[in-house]
Amino acid sequence: MEKLKMHTPDLTGENVEKIAALFPNCVTEATDENGKLTRAVDFDQLRQELSGTIVDGPRERYHLDWPGKREAILAANAPIAKTLRPCREESVDFDATKNLFIEGDNLDALKLLQETYLGKVKLIYIDPPYNTGQDFLYKDDFAEDSQSYLLRSNQEDETGNRLVTNSDSNGRFHSDWMSQLYPRLKLARTLLRDDGAIFISIDDREIHNLRKMCDEIFGEGNFVSTFVWEKRTNRENRKVISSRHDNILCYCRDAAKVRQVINQLKMTEKALANYKNPDDDPRGLWKSDPATAQAGHGTKDQFYTFIAPSGKVHDLESGCCWRYTEPVMTKLVEEGRIWLGRDGNGVPRTKTYLEAKERGLVPESIWFAEDVGTNETAKNLLKEQFDGKAVFETPKPVDLIKRVIEVASNADSIVLDFYAGSGVTAHAVLAQNAVDRGTRRFVLVQLTEPCDENSEAFKAGFKDVTDIAKERIRKCGEALRISGSEESLDQGTLEFKVPVVLDKGFRVLKIDTSNMRDVYYAPDAVAQGDLLAQVDNIKPDRTPEDLLFQVLVDWGIDLALPIAAETIAGNKVFFVDTNALAACFDAGLTDDMVKDIAKRKPLRVVFRDASYGTDSVKINVGQIFKLLSPDTEVRSI
Repeated sequence: MEKLKMHTPDLTGENVEKIAALFPNCVTEATDENGKLTRAVDFDQLRQELSGTIVDGPRERYHLDWPGKREAILAANAPIAKTLRPCREESVDFDATKNLFIEGDNLDALKLLQETYLGKVKLIYIDPPYNTGQDFLYKDDFAEDSQSYLLRSNQEDETGNRLVTNSDSNGRFHSDWMSQLYPRLKLARTLLRDDGAIFISIDDREIHNLRKMCDEIFGEGNFVSTFVWEKRTNRENRKVISSRHDNILCYCRDAAKVRQVINQLKMTEKALANYKNPDDDPRGLWKSDPATAQAGHGTKDQFYTFIAPSGKVHDLESGCCWRYTEPVMTKLVEEGRIWLGRDGNGVPRTKTYLEAKERGLVPESIWFAEDVGTNETAKNLLKEQFDGKAVFETPKPVDLIKRVIEVASNADSIVLDFYAGSGVTAHAVLAQNAVDRGTRRFVLVQLTEPCDENSEAFKAGFKDVTDIAKERIRKCGEALRISGSEESLDQGTLEFKVPVVLDKGFRVLKIDTSNMRDVYYAPDAVAQGDLLAQVDNIKPDRTPEDLLFQVLVDWGIDLALPIAAETIAGNKVFFVDTNALAACFDAGLTDDMVKDIAKRKPLRVVFRDASYGTDSVKINVGQIFKLLSPDTEVRSI
């Protein structure tokens, strides 16, 4: 019977088959034998992608490089023997919710999510450290080959402090920042759908490095826009320059699908006010747009003198051409689709009809404070939620993240944030679902980062940033109280009416070392005298539900599917989403019990090696399923 591997995928081996799709950073510029620039495959870079050890590559080429880059690539590709352990007591509506809150290192989390959410995430928003000189960065240590790291990651609970201050006096100030972000972005790219996008908040300090990094990871052609956000409205006189903006960098997974990636925004009252009908046009409300275009965009047929029906002569302004050729313009005038003013002598303008147009506005690259909020409004809202206490220093406005969600998600999308902070992305998902009655799901990842003992958060009783985020999401859910047939979400300034089916819960999963003992991964390392002590390959402090979630991770089954537990012949059996998976980890399995499970025809089934009552039961399992449920995949741990 085949065993589950119980560790994350080794991307190095898988990448061999998917070079073109997975490694846009391996396409670069080089000089050919004639000295001309040409596109080429960077084989040194490719060797590094496909290697479990650091590879030297001295050839000159155009590419982004920094001390530690190869270690960063290795960090992305190295497998880990870790798992996600469920925590019901900290969750909300654990059995029904489809939202996830993952506690732990986001690099580990992104690896653990690879099998389950590969190519399924519509939108990623992250607010990583800005590298101000006081920010904390993840301390990743991958100075060994991937196989050694796999073994070590199973054997050690901690590798030291996960966060270090990146002082601007550090000789590797930029390099350390890029090294911690690079592997996380590489893994994030694989999770995106073909019509998915990633939005990354950043200030002016590192935007140039981030842009180059994203060009390499996502592909230069997949750059969508740099959105400029007006983060403050007041002047900061204490500095040489008062910075009023931050940036949000956006890349898509596939530029060919960019029109499916970026949504139009809803028409505002201000925009709708531009549509009128002063001439009682039977086609309905319209607004006028220029009938000219830039001269460089026109053909020779678009340069002419236009004579209106009234006899008024209209010559083109310098640098302009008519939008239409003369015959087309004449026809549009006859049809009443060109506006010439009430007296017929006005400058020609094209009518754009409201009913003939998609009711939406193309997103602009500047997002103003009055539309999406500021740092100050974000802090004030969070203080309102936490009884006037400033429990988090740098929250983003809910309306800002809602704008990102409006622009780049569908009503049923998965939204991922692996720098969750105060949990604003979860808040924004709930708020947007409340607006459009969507069923978006959030997946948040946040390191268990202790609060400073002198902080407002610590004084308010929060020992960890994850506690703040979870409490914020709970408070959002508590604000969604049933009132008749609807619910209301009081977001400080807005109140939305929403259906009672809105998912307000979240499932807490905590990253931990594997449930499997060392013998599972390195059986050859066990001395003969210790064999009897290694009969049970599961760690003694792990529960059956812990084992279930590691199986879900390993098999790539959605971590938010409903789970039911039944007792069959005295043994506890888990059924995930009715028949997606059946799992039993109790001892004493019998043929009759296996037959009972097989008759339900689950798609997958898993047992423990130590669960079988007798050797004959273990031998019979495969035959029982072949007879009663031949399509079921049978595995053991």
